[in-house]
Amino acid sequence: MARGKLRIYLGAAPGVGKTYAMLSEAHRRVERGTDLVVGFVEHHGRPRTEVMLHGLEHIARRDLEYRGTSFTEMDVDAVLERRPAVALVDELAHTNVPGSRNGKRWQDIEELLEAGIDVISTVNIQHLESLGDVVESITGVRQQETVPDEVVRRADQIELVDMSPQALRRRMAHGNIYQSDKVDAALSNYFRPGNLTALRELALLWVADRVDEYLQEYRAEHSIRSTWQARERIVVGLTGGPEGRTLIRRAARMAAKGSGSEVLAVYIARSDGLTSASPKELAVQRTLVEDLGGTFHHVIGDDIPVALLEFARGVNATQIVLGSSRRKAWQYVFGPGVGATVARESGPDLDVHIVTHDEVAKGRGLPVARGARLGRARIVAGWLVGVAGPVLLSLLLTSVVNGPGLANDVLLFLFLTVVAALLGGQLPALASAAVGSLLLNFYFTPPTHTLTISDPKNIVAIVIFFAVAVSVASVVDLAARRTHQAARLRAESEILSFLAGSVLRGETTLDALLERVRETFGMETVVLLERAGDVDPWTCAGRAGGTGTGAPPARPEDADVDMPVGDHMALALSGRVLPAEDRRVLAAFAAQAAVVLDRQRLVGEAERARELAEGNRIRTALLAAVSHDLRTPLASIKASVTSLRSDDVAWSEEDEKELLAGIEAGADRLDHLVGNLLDMSRLQTGTVTPLIREIDLDEVVPMALGGVPEGSVTLDIPEELPIVAVDPGLLERSVANLVENAVKYSPDGETVLVSASALGDRVEVRIADRGPGVPDSAKDRIFAPFQRYGDAPRGAGVGLGLAVARGFAEAMGGTLAAEDTPGGGMTMVLTLRAAPGGPPVRPDVPAEAVT
Repeated sequence: MARGKLRIYLGAAPGVGKTYAMLSEAHRRVERGTDLVVGFVEHHGRPRTEVMLHGLEHIARRDLEYRGTSFTEMDVDAVLERRPAVALVDELAHTNVPGSRNGKRWQDIEELLEAGIDVISTVNIQHLESLGDVVESITGVRQQETVPDEVVRRADQIELVDMSPQALRRRMAHGNIYQSDKVDAALSNYFRPGNLTALRELALLWVADRVDEYLQEYRAEHSIRSTWQARERIVVGLTGGPEGRTLIRRAARMAAKGSGSEVLAVYIARSDGLTSASPKELAVQRTLVEDLGGTFHHVIGDDIPVALLEFARGVNATQIVLGSSRRKAWQYVFGPGVGATVARESGPDLDVHIVTHDEVAKGRGLPVARGARLGRARIVAGWLVGVAGPVLLSLLLTSVVNGPGLANDVLLFLFLTVVAALLGGQLPALASAAVGSLLLNFYFTPPTHTLTISDPKNIVAIVIFFAVAVSVASVVDLAARRTHQAARLRAESEILSFLAGSVLRGETTLDALLERVRETFGMETVVLLERAGDVDPWTCAGRAGGTGTGAPPARPEDADVDMPVGDHMALALSGRVLPAEDRRVLAAFAAQAAVVLDRQRLVGEAERARELAEGNRIRTALLAAVSHDLRTPLASIKASVTSLRSDDVAWSEEDEKELLAGIEAGADRLDHLVGNLLDMSRLQTGTVTPLIREIDLDEVVPMALGGVPEGSVTLDIPEELPIVAVDPGLLERSVANLVENAVKYSPDGETVLVSASALGDRVEVRIADRGPGVPDSAKDRIFAPFQRYGDAPRGAGVGLGLAVARGFAEAMGGTLAAEDTPGGGMTMVLTLRAAPGGPPVRPDVPAEAVT
């Protein structure tokens, strides 16, 4: 059965019209005869949205009981049984009520898609998991309900529902989003123009990145090499010289003129002996380009202009920034230079910018001989000089009356042999020596026009000529090969140095390393394969590339290049066959990939070991607490009960009341200790699920004071405080623990002050005591489990009250910190999120569940 298709309406903020757009699309499909049902759509009391629900088939929701309250969620089984062609499921990031089929609504949607049902859903940009920190820094509100980015990226279609901040605020002011009593608070907090503008930019950029991914996949699938100027990408060509910093800054200024532009700096290490770059300067330039928001790339290319243009077209660049040549005027006899060549070969799809700098024409050293890797033109020229040159020279010398003589003729032919060796290498030089020897014998050695030699001296001259020609050709070819080897080794050392530097800089992720391999060797796909034994199947431990180019190699033998790493691991590359000399560097990359993989696994094992050690520590502390702190009230209860049941003593009514009061106090103390232990266990195992709702502080804080003596606490909770978005039960437990701790350490006759105040989009609850206080070095340590500061008696508790309070505060999206009380003592500052001015929600339903 084919998987269903997912369509998502993405918005920047609540109220932009995602659900309305989804319902409009539903009506269009129903009019076309599509079998469509409403799985779950929430209209939030908005009349226009509610009207759009009319005329659509609804699947009855499922009723769930939680904490004595009834909730409704989507009935996944009913939708699967109905099996429509399309289902509408609103609020992709919604957290289902405990007891539901799945914990998240996007997991419900996955089931529908697997069953072949198309799904249309909605989500706001602030609910994407990767943007949680960014959204919190913008709005001051931490989104508790998130959806993994990959779930949204896998959607077959993403449609942005856009609206300007001004239009959205007008819609809010007209009462089309929230009820009138919430409008002013919403407009002055979450829906401020700056917040909405920033969220809109996030949404636009995220969708633009997704569009770019689609474009890259399409270009790869259709093998499109030409540039499509859909987005400005600026490639900066670096030589490793000091002018690189100027080029990077110039490219960054160009990118800043257009939103969404990218800067890609590339250094091409050529294997034919170009002047080497300074590793230190390259490191500085890499840091600079990354600080400016660009990326740094390091590739190998035998021909710098060709490699640069291939890289630019491969990343769909639109502009190339190069520096003016540092060569002196006379050095242009060796060629037009990289900048001129790139500008000539770039074509109409790439703009080339030549930027001046302070190093122009200051020289960059003589080019080193290219060595054995000669171009086709030079090889052809070498054969022409080696074969045709002696023939033309013979015609010229025979046409001259009284020529220069045999000795000079030999020198002229020897000169042609040396030129042929310099141009084309050893073979053209040997051919030149052979042809020159025959021509000297035939035309210039008596008797002429025959291959016989009458004078033995001439025989010696011809033999010496041939020997010298062969020796010169061999020496020239050997020097060229040595030059090539040196250049090759220098290029390899640059790559290995860059690899070592990336490891030292902490770039040790396997995906980044494999991407570096793919980029360096110009491959399409790089896969790290491993298997448990000799007969076990290969599995993929990591991969890079391969988008739109077919399946990556599943076995080393299926790849174009494979590099074994030990007995059960191999690096497989697809794209082209590498020359033998490249395998040495590839082996270093492969070994490093194996090390990185092992390191990642060791880090994971170390993290698991740390968690186990922490669990053992907590269990040890728990045993210590049980052995003493829990046995003490039990002993008191048992002694009182035993006394009451004793027949030997006639207890008076006052004595019985005192013993019963002792039993009650011991039981309360046990209940408190066990409650804290259970709460800590829930926090450690991550099973605390806050049910966020909007509530006034004065409804919760007074209820938290039941465990302290009357008159020991002074309350100061202003009525005009904003409503907070919290779990009332968790907030009550947190405040109760903090107040009990403050009362315990306060001197006799001193009351604990519990006050609250608003600070922007936050509300602070401060519990201040006049006790001994805590030094700054211990303020964080007192929140650790099983910690009791100073000389607190053993019977004072197991040291979990503050740890539980902080855990519950963070679970609700708040914070808890300790400060000094002016005049002496300690103040606990509990910071909570103010409600963003949203519409009233059902009791005990998380506010974040309503998008």
